[in-house]
Amino acid sequence: MAWFDRNRHDSGEWTGFLEPGVKLEGRLESSGTFRIDSSMKGTLVSEETLILGEHASVEGEIDGNNVIISGRFDGVIRARGRVELKTKAIVTGEIHCPCLIIEPGAVFDGSCQMLSATETSKPVTIPIRSVAARA
Repeated sequence: MAWFDRNRHDSGEWTGFLEPGVKLEGRLESSGTFRIDSSMKGTLVSEETLILGEHASVEGEIDGNNVIISGRFDGVIRARGRVELKTKAIVTGEIHCPCLIIEPGAVFDGSCQMLSATETSKPVTIPIRSVAARA
């Protein structure tokens, strides 16, 4: 079961997952690590790690700690920790976080507001458009 494999980012307990074929509209809240490989419109709130797998297609808002995206996302991400865009990720919209990692091959079209760890200084906004040729 590939969805259950823990990696170095997972510090909390797994609280659930949505598999391909599931469609959800509304608000989803998770206190632990949660993985989505389905279609969703709405708001995602996560206290630990939120993973959007390769089959995920999400439109809306994410309010989380650590966010890892391998699928598609369109909307606003607010993360207290880091946001990682994996090789097959396609993200459009806004990202607000203290740490952003974009792997080669990922596509990000939007703006990123880098927050300081303490959020005492004025954040820096960086407009980004990244389109990588896929082999």
